[in-house]
Amino acid sequence: MHPSSPDPQSAFATRVVLELRQAGADAYWAGGCVRDLLRKLRPQDYDVATSATPGAVRKLFGARRTLAVGESFGVIIVLPPEGLEPVEVATFRTEGPYKDGRRPDSVVYATAEEDALRRDFTINGMFYDPVEHRVLDFVGGQADLKAGIVRAIGDAHARMQEDKLRLLRAVRFTAVLDFQLDPGTAEAVKAMSSQLSVVSVERIAQELRKMLLHRNRRRAIELCLETGLMDVVLPGWTETEPAPEGALQALERLETPSFGLALAVLMRSLPNPEPNRRKAPVPTGTVRGHCHRLKLSTADSDSCLWLHAHQHDLDRISQFSDADLKRLLAHPLSGELLKWFSVQAAVDADKSRSLAFLTARSSTWTAADLAPPPLITGQDILALGLKPGPRLKELLEAIRTAQLNGEVATVEEAQSMLRALIGGSC
Repeated sequence: MHPSSPDPQSAFATRVVLELRQAGADAYWAGGCVRDLLRKLRPQDYDVATSATPGAVRKLFGARRTLAVGESFGVIIVLPPEGLEPVEVATFRTEGPYKDGRRPDSVVYATAEEDALRRDFTINGMFYDPVEHRVLDFVGGQADLKAGIVRAIGDAHARMQEDKLRLLRAVRFTAVLDFQLDPGTAEAVKAMSSQLSVVSVERIAQELRKMLLHRNRRRAIELCLETGLMDVVLPGWTETEPAPEGALQALERLETPSFGLALAVLMRSLPNPEPNRRKAPVPTGTVRGHCHRLKLSTADSDSCLWLHAHQHDLDRISQFSDADLKRLLAHPLSGELLKWFSVQAAVDADKSRSLAFLTARSSTWTAADLAPPPLITGQDILALGLKPGPRLKELLEAIRTAQLNGEVATVEEAQSMLRALIGGSC
């Protein structure tokens, strides 16, 4: 097997292997890049496995071209030419106990076969020789890849016990590859699902992001439900019985959503924490709490919360003034909100009519119509003798609203309105 069309990234990864070989070491591409190549996909990044020790790798490529990000575990990063991604070089190894369920307590350098046997899934446990163009498969990965099966290497319970994140990765690989989860592996995931809680929330959130950004996001969440992982990923979501079909359908219908949008759709089906309002919309505070628990970035949290806050706007869009609608459409996340509106409209006739109304009403508006330069600034108001404070903001908002509604169109008209408002408030 040859890469379909060599590119600069694969050429760099091949060069890393060649330099290790010329220094007397065994070296191969390893893991996900091999899986992708066998599926005739271009890998996003390349990992190299080698018999060379970390010290030998650093000596060969030089301190300036390497980063010792995981030297104690046998991992060195080889820095690339400008414009390319680095290549991770790991020494063949076996691993000691994972007492914390996340990382090994020790590593012992080993052979390529021993290294393959300590990896997570058969489809990720293969090596590829980019020089002689051959696959090294000690774990049956090629057969499982051809059959479309995600299977743990060796004892599934032992593999999951070593690194609890593998519980979630098993589900993600099954969904995004559109494969089947091996029954023995599925049984291990179900039996150990609660132990996902020992994994850092940042790593869980990272896996959730990858699942929700993939077109098979619905299946990923269904697998999380079937295996019990959802109780850890998003506690409370499974309290809605039966599983929220509306949320699953919406996830499936979303067209290339952002993480914030997909997450907002998912969280829409969280139960209301108030006992007598279980079927009422989930409060913003609950959504904010989950964003905080997952330690999301401010951008992701703000995106999820804004979309959550405006998800029902389509129900009352006919009541919006021009100013209300222009403010909504001028927001940076309006495109994501319109995706959600489209999903809602696809299954509800009233919402479909509301979306058609919104589209027709805004069809002639340009970007300049949605967010024109303000006619009055805070300095203009201060120049008239008004002191800083809440009233200043109220006046700015009132004039801006009038501008967006088409009630004032020039600076002179805005100044006249301002004087009337100030005079009326004195």
